[in-house]
Amino acid sequence: MLQETVDIIIVGGYLSLILIIGLWCSKDIQGFKQYATASGGVGPLIIFATMSASFIGGGFSNGNAEKVFIFGIANIVCIWGFSLKEIIQARYIAPRMKYFPNAISVGDILAPAYGKIGRIVGGLGGILLCCGIVGAQVGAIGIVFNVLFGLDRIVGIAIGCSIVILYTTMGGMRAVIYTDIAQFIMLAIGMPLTLIFGVYYAGGIEAIYHSVPVDHLTLPGPEFGWFGLIGLILVFMVGETLIPPLIQRLLAARTPEDAAKGSLYSGLFSIFFFAITGLIGLVALTIDPTIAPENAMAFVVTTALPTVVKGLVVAGMISIVMSSADSYLNAASTTFVNDVLKPIWTRPISDINLLFIAKTVTLVIGITSVLFAIAIESVLDILLYAYNFWAPMVLAPLVAAIFGLKRGPLAFLTGAIAGICATTIWSTVLGDPGSFPGSVVGLFVNLTVFSLTPKTRVAGAEPAVEPAE
Repeated sequence: MLQETVDIIIVGGYLSLILIIGLWCSKDIQGFKQYATASGGVGPLIIFATMSASFIGGGFSNGNAEKVFIFGIANIVCIWGFSLKEIIQARYIAPRMKYFPNAISVGDILAPAYGKIGRIVGGLGGILLCCGIVGAQVGAIGIVFNVLFGLDRIVGIAIGCSIVILYTTMGGMRAVIYTDIAQFIMLAIGMPLTLIFGVYYAGGIEAIYHSVPVDHLTLPGPEFGWFGLIGLILVFMVGETLIPPLIQRLLAARTPEDAAKGSLYSGLFSIFFFAITGLIGLVALTIDPTIAPENAMAFVVTTALPTVVKGLVVAGMISIVMSSADSYLNAASTTFVNDVLKPIWTRPISDINLLFIAKTVTLVIGITSVLFAIAIESVLDILLYAYNFWAPMVLAPLVAAIFGLKRGPLAFLTGAIAGICATTIWSTVLGDPGSFPGSVVGLFVNLTVFSLTPKTRVAGAEPAVEPAE
């Protein structure tokens, strides 16, 4: 009982610290742009920390352990697609942010190329994606509190999410970045400790090797097949490419070079982090193959870790999901205000009023995402659902705009419609033939239709800077 009390005190103290940091950051926020961008000027190490904390969330930690428990190391290889994306982004995308010096959102990049329709449709796609991913993190918070403290899953969601929603609503991007730094430190310490103690408790590497099914240690794994494995790699490679919170961080960097360095460091770090969280799933499978897969990581924490270390690791687990939830909440509200509300509202809105609207939207989206998480329990499945709203709608024309290839609003709209229809038909009607994901099919259909649609002009829209050479 005393040991459990010590761990609860550690976790409670950590959550209180995060809340204090977040609320402290809400001081002196005077307008919407400051709320959305944290005033820019962020260096590469902070970009690295906030990217890593924000995008390595519950789906890539608890969800990864769950899927490796079920399918084996093939799932680690799948989500390395995300790592590859980060590295490619550092090389080819981040340096081009110099062509958008005044942008604060995806819509500011889309609008010069595709006009108001591009900004609004891109904004709606971004909002749907962000809500889904927040839902994944919310679900992971519920699992952590349920397994580690015996709290009802919904009660756990209420505790964890009330903290995230409060400081994100009040402090905006500044609160997100500062809390991300603390959360990154916790996750970078907590997950390796869990694996080390877990391997020792399970009897060592050799014991794990001989205990898990052989197909869990081979590719393409017991369920995927090579076609499905490649498809899932592509899903994780494109599903979060250039999503709104990532664009916010690239634009918040002090220089494009700093953005590139931060993105590269994050990509390299994620390779090792995904391997660690996935292997925790194999440890759980070795210790007790009868547990619920979604509880794999939490089970190792409660079973293998001593007091104090357990408290620190639980704080790290909560950090992982909170840091993603706050980032996507902030990105969703910024996207709504800048890319949906402002283009359709005919009268000017003061910066103070935009700030109030952004805070209100953050609160509403946070509550909506809680409902989303309660309805769908597997956090990695929520991620996969959320991806259907981004790559098939927005990714191809966004990349084209970044590289100065502007085909106009008609191409954007027809591509988005074709992409969503193809995704829906492939996944819902045909049932993902060969286990190949519908979102990847939708992306390729979008790209094809977008490229073949006749080029049109954007009425009244001119790029803020000269297009790329």
